[in-house]
Formats: sequence, structure tokens, C-alpha cells
Amino acid sequence: MPLSARSTLDQETLAELYRLHGGYLLRALLRVTNGDRGKAEDILQETLLRAWQHPESISRGAAQSRPWLFTVARRIAIDHFRMAAARAQEVAGEMLEDRPLPDDPYEGVLAARDIEVALENLQPHHREVLVELHLKDRSVAETAERLGVPPGTVKSRNFYAIRALRPVLATHHEYAPDPLPAA
Repeated sequence: MPLSARSTLDQETLAELYRLHGGYLLRALLRVTNGDRGKAEDILQETLLRAWQHPESISRGAAQSRPWLFTVARRIAIDHFRMAAARAQEVAGEMLEDRPLPDDPYEGVLAARDIEVALENLQPHHREVLVELHLKDRSVAETAERLGVPPGTVKSRNFYAIRALRPVLATHHEYAPDPLPAA
């Protein structure tokens, strides 16, 4: 039967169903949904929609239809809970960016090993400068003082050390620089 030719419940009977049973259904649905009024109202609305779509189920009259309405509401609530369980859990009030990332100590170990391997390919005076400036986060002046060389030498060694490090890091895909766009 086409959807347009399907019979539906008249408005007066639907209003009577809501007047007689709406409050009882809503209270029961509030208990089922742990007090979530929005969800309870959604289930109630869907229950009344089903009654409107199936007038044959209300053949005994609006007053005697409460058991059928409760059965429909219970089944709809079960369907809602099943759908919610199948979806990923929602996190209310918390942005994903605000959540701390889980620390993976293994990633740190791998990164440290990669740095160690990369630094082994450099000359010792370049390695010393990179370690002091970038790994120990010292200033040029502090590095110069610790290594006993002028600040200009520290800057120069840093420049050439980074230059020598680029091809070594390029062999590791995760450290390779992004290719330049074609002109």
C-alpha cells in the first residue's frame, strides 16, 4: 500500500491518547532514561507517532490502549539504548583538544634512539654543539662558555651540524621535510 494511501489515527483520538496516557508514559520513561527528560520525551513522541501510524492497534479505544502504548514505548527505549551502546561514547563538556594525550613511553624511547643514531653520524664538535643548544636547551653564550669556544664558533658549528643532519634525517620518513610544491 503506498504511503499516501495509508490510514492514520485521527487527531482527536491521538489527543485523547496523550491526555489519558501521556503523563503515565512520561513518568515511566523518565525512570527508564535515568531522569533524562529530553530522551524520555523523544521516546514518548515516537510512541505516539507509532500509534498515529497504526490506528488498528487502538481499535479497542483510547482508554484501553495503555498496555499497547507501554509495550511500544519499552521497545523504542530498548532500541535507543542499543543504538547508543553501538555508538562511540560521547564526552560531554570536554573538548578533545583539552584532553591530555596519553603518554607513551615507548615513543620517547624510540625518538631518543633515533636522535642518538642521527647524532652518531656527525663530527664530535658538531654533535657537542647540537646537544648543548637543542637537547640541553642552553643559550649560545652558555654553550660557548661550556665548550670553551667563541659564540660565533658555536653559531657556525650549529649551522653546519644542522646542515649535515638533514640528509641523515631524510632517510627516516617520519623526520623527512615536506617536499616543496611544484611550480
